[in-house]
Parts: sequence; C-alpha cells; structure tokens
Amino acid sequence: MLLDGATVASAETLEVTSPYDGALVGTVAGDGPEEVDRAVRAVARHGRQLDPEQRAAVLREASRLLALRVDEFATLITRESGVCVRETRKEVARAGANLSVAAEEALRLRGESLDLAVGGKRRVALTLHEPVGVVAAFTPFNRPLNQVVVKVAPAVAAGNAVVLKPSEKTPLTALALVSLLIEAGLPAELIAVVTGRPERIGPTLAGHELVDLVTFTGGTATGQLVARQAAGKKVVLELGGNDPLIVLDDADLDVAVRLAADGAYATAGQSCRGVKRVLVAEPVAAEFAALLATATKTKRYGDPLDPETDVGPLISAQAAEEVSRRCAEAVESGARVLTGGERSGALLAPIALDHVPPDARLVVEETFGPVAPIIRVRDAAHAAEVANSTPYGLQAGVVTGRTEDFLLLAQQLRVGAVNLMEGPTFDSPHLPFGGVKASGIGREGIRYSMREMSTVKTLTMPLR
Repeated sequence: MLLDGATVASAETLEVTSPYDGALVGTVAGDGPEEVDRAVRAVARHGRQLDPEQRAAVLREASRLLALRVDEFATLITRESGVCVRETRKEVARAGANLSVAAEEALRLRGESLDLAVGGKRRVALTLHEPVGVVAAFTPFNRPLNQVVVKVAPAVAAGNAVVLKPSEKTPLTALALVSLLIEAGLPAELIAVVTGRPERIGPTLAGHELVDLVTFTGGTATGQLVARQAAGKKVVLELGGNDPLIVLDDADLDVAVRLAADGAYATAGQSCRGVKRVLVAEPVAAEFAALLATATKTKRYGDPLDPETDVGPLISAQAAEEVSRRCAEAVESGARVLTGGERSGALLAPIALDHVPPDARLVVEETFGPVAPIIRVRDAAHAAEVANSTPYGLQAGVVTGRTEDFLLLAQQLRVGAVNLMEGPTFDSPHLPFGGVKASGIGREGIRYSMREMSTVKTLTMPLR
C-alpha cells in the first residue's frame, strides 16, 4: 500500500498485466485486512490540517503537474486497462479539468445565515459545512485515472482524509495520481492507497469503525454488498446502467449515428454512461441501421497503443466472451447482426445489431462491451416505456427536433439526466451525476460530491 507517501510491502503481491497482450505492466502489494486497518487508523489520526485556500492550492498544482505528464499517464492507463491511447489522452485532460474545478469549489463551500423569531425572541442561525472525516473510496477499472479523481478531488476539496481502494486490475494509475497529489503539496498523512483483492479488503474498508463515508463505483451486486457492509455510514453509490439513446422519427440521422457509434464503442463499451441501447422510431429504423453499420465498420480495433486505434480490448478475455455470449443469445431471440463481433481473446470487433428484443439479456442487464443494439419503437411514449423497463436509470440521450417530445421523455424517463441532441455519455465537472433505481444513491460531480462528503453544523445565537 501507499502510506504516508511511501510504498509498504505486503506478504502477497498482485501482478498487473495488459489486457491486450498479457505483458506484465507492474506489481503491487496484495494487501489484507491488517493493512487496511493500519491505513484507516493512520489517516484518521490526523486532523483537518488544510484550510480551503491550501486545499485549492494543492488541487490547482496537481492539475498543472498532470498537464505536464499527459503522455506518461495516458500510456500507463492504456497499458493496464487496454483503453486506446487516443481516448486515455482525453481522460487525462478530463481529470485535469476536474482537479481545476475542485480547486475552485474548495473556496465556495459555504453555509448560510438565517434570522429567526422563536417564542417572541430573535435569534440568528449560522450553518457551516464541515468535512465528514475519513472517506473510503472504491474505484473501478474502466477509467482508472478520472474515476479516482472524481472521488479523491472533492474529498480533498471538502477537507477530508481518504483511503483509496482502486480496482485490482488497474491500480498503477491510482498510485501514480496519489503520488502526484502529494508532490503537489497534499500532506502524505491525509491519504492512503490499499491494493488487493476486493473480497479480502473490501469488507474491512467499507465497515471500518473509523470510516465516515463510503463512495463506490462498480457493479450493482457488489455495490449493494458494500452498502450492507457500510451500514450506518453515509454512502454514495454509482452502480452503472444500460443507458438508452432515443432516436425519434424526425431525428437528424447523421447526428444520431455519430452519437450511437461514439457512445457505444468508446472505452470498448466499458462505460457506465455509454450507449447500451439505441431506441429508434420504426419509420427511420432501417435507414438508421444501414448508416450505423457503415459507421461501425470505420472503427479500427486492435493495439491500444497505436494512435490510430479507436477500440482496444476489453479488460479480460472472459469479459469479451460474456459479451459475445449475450450477443449470440439476442440473435437466437430474433436480433440480426449488421456487422462486427469477431473475437480474439479480449479483443472484440465493434458489433451493431438490429431488431434486438427489448427483453434480451444483452439490453436488460448492463453489458460492458463495444455493442450497439437497436431496439425498434413506435414513438416517444413507447420509447419511454422500453427505456424504463430495466432495473437501471442512469442517463439518457434524445435526438429529436420536437421540443414537446423531448419534454415528454424528460418527464417520463426514470433516470438521473436526460440530454437533448447528446448521448447519455454527456458530462461536465459542474453537473450532478448519478442515477435512480439500481443505478445508485447520491450524486457525484465535484460540487455535489463535496456536499455529500460534508456535514452541516448549525450554530444559533440570540440577537439583542
């Protein structure tokens, strides 16, 4: 683990290998419950050492340092996650933007004053936002830099100490980012990183008596388990989704196809807010399907370190095999493959399908892979019905020129965000991010995460 700014060895080690060719990328400690307990107690011993101006300075400097190391971080992300380097460069820029926003928001976390009349006497009340204390952050494999930043940056901005548990599949980027934060001036005793198998260290971290808030991004089943382990604590859970892009009969199909292809195939489809279903109005479905097949064929897949590659491998061969299996089940139920789907190990050619039944496992469950499944719908009302028919409710995109249809969908869709003329992938550091139903609890987005990671204290005084 990384504790007090230094690497601490463990009896067990974990190898981190490239999903593309299996090459060894690095080795980390395989921490256990004792190491987790040591890390939590170490960061909990230290008080709130930084004032808002100091926190802002650290985060601002971290953003500056990250901008100087784009290639270094992008290459590391690609090597351990398999995400193609043209995307990981964007991820580094996105992480830098989140750090900058967190620096500014550190200066804006303020309470309010209230004049009260109680029992005929006047009082003034002041509300203060205080750090919640120790934040336990669990991050997934798919965006190993930015997923860490969107948890650690607001935690630091709000004045908390952090124990970070990155995915055992992609821990190297997290370690590099925390080292950069310490270089930027974050006191090393306020942050620790534990690396190990989730079944060994997850319960200890989530349930630790000195942890005050647990923030987790990952699968729904694991997230629900973490919530049970963290019973009695504040929790923020981002549990994924199977987000729809809704294309109505008046849509600009060139725009719709671009949003569908980019949203379905980015990060090899391994994104919680990626396009997982394309709900297309029947009158334009055939034309849309032909255009999507053409766009899919232009996506280059292969070596993620090649700057010309659009789609790299999935995180493992087993993951790619599961995606292929779900596509095959959909075909058996009546879907038709338009193009793609060839598989070699963890590498899966982007695949577009038409006539996918809305109850196919491919589109009911969260499928992490480069798949664009078209479900044909009658109209906006039918699209809302199909979109709401799964356990998830994260984000949605709508392509239409009719404001009334968009507003109808915005009202009826049970999701955290609805984007007009954008896909469900649309985001900004300034916006709240999170879902409903099985997609989670609470909201991320820098300012919103900071409020989740704070407590409100009220002071009242008499006015004379």
